[in-house]
Amino acid sequence: MAAPAAGRRRRGVLGVLQGRRIGLGVSGGIAAYKAVELCSRLRRLGADVQVAMTRNACRLVTPLTFRAISGNPVITGMFREPRRWSVEHVEFARWAELIAVVPATANLIGKVASGIADDFLTTAIMAAKCRVLFAPSMNEAMYENPIVRANISRLKVHGYEFIEPEEGRLACGEFGRGRLPDTGEIVQRIVSILTVGGGRRDLEGVRVVVTAGPTREPIDPVRFLSNPSSGKMGFVVAEEAAERGAHVVLVSGPVSLPPPPGVRLVGVTTAREMYDAVMSELDSCDVLVKTAAVSDYRPESVSGRKIKKSDAPLTLRLVPNPDILREAGKRKGSRILVGFAAETENLVENASAKLREKNLDLIVVNDVSREGAGFGGDTNAAKIVDAAGAVIEVPLTTKRMLARLLLDKVAELLSAKGRSAGRPAGR
Repeated sequence: MAAPAAGRRRRGVLGVLQGRRIGLGVSGGIAAYKAVELCSRLRRLGADVQVAMTRNACRLVTPLTFRAISGNPVITGMFREPRRWSVEHVEFARWAELIAVVPATANLIGKVASGIADDFLTTAIMAAKCRVLFAPSMNEAMYENPIVRANISRLKVHGYEFIEPEEGRLACGEFGRGRLPDTGEIVQRIVSILTVGGGRRDLEGVRVVVTAGPTREPIDPVRFLSNPSSGKMGFVVAEEAAERGAHVVLVSGPVSLPPPPGVRLVGVTTAREMYDAVMSELDSCDVLVKTAAVSDYRPESVSGRKIKKSDAPLTLRLVPNPDILREAGKRKGSRILVGFAAETENLVENASAKLREKNLDLIVVNDVSREGAGFGGDTNAAKIVDAAGAVIEVPLTTKRMLARLLLDKVAELLSAKGRSAGRPAGR
């Protein structure tokens, strides 16, 4: 039978904020126009966005613009019609998983800090039990005013969250701090708030093996074949899994990172050593997450002495290394297998092929040619593809955040399989 076409195989692209409920408060600062882009980006990531605008915000951006972008009626006052809810300010506050105020003016911050609720947005914030994030935007003189600083400090004491403004050219033409951060940075913060697994123990007792870092294939006593992998991705996956209650074994190639707390570290150098270490742990594990950048080939022979430089060409004959994921896929049983793929083109297609070929449950693929998403950095942008072909888009974010999102999916798969924590996966 012919393989299903790619269009039929994929259920569609799911955003990392799929189904999350965000209240977007827009107050009357000149940066209100940037909230339109923010709303659009949140919608593209799958969020349900309900916009509430102050009266002054409506003078800068029309509510119709936000309605078109959000797909929801825009709330512009306490008594406007039609209503989404009967007691709207209370129901808005209950509905939202997060209220993000972008931009947040000095006036709005001052009113909330003083307990004043004289319009829809401030009233909804007062009624909210969800997390509230303010993104201040104003002239630097206003932002540095001791009264504004005191109001921000007062709100932080009460658990309200802030994303600090940037330095740059302000609407008045001056240069200083007070500029609304880039919407990408605000999106990252919102994703962090709504998708973090921190504090959860949903992997309690689950046995997880993580591979990390590069491998080195010796040519002679002083030279080897390798790659630029830093091991950071695997180390944060291991650390996050341990924090969520898992028993974690981290099999790592040569890196310059301290061992994560609560994790058993197994150090290896070559691909064959990593293969042996993983296979020895496989029978007792529930989840294998292979982030390591393993050398596909090794020199057929290794010189016992340093190869001296000469003008003559040097030919190396390379032979394949064992494929750790393919072998794990053959022995899979009910285990969860997760792979990583570094690509430069056709990301989803290439990753999906690797997922099927190696019998994986999930694969994380990133474009290593993209700035901020390659080897060695602290950030990544990726797509998480599952066995049914669904794709979760993860915007540029920290590797720690990507690890949390990935482990969220692993926990969902374990739950769907009815896996009991601490019970080894059978063959």
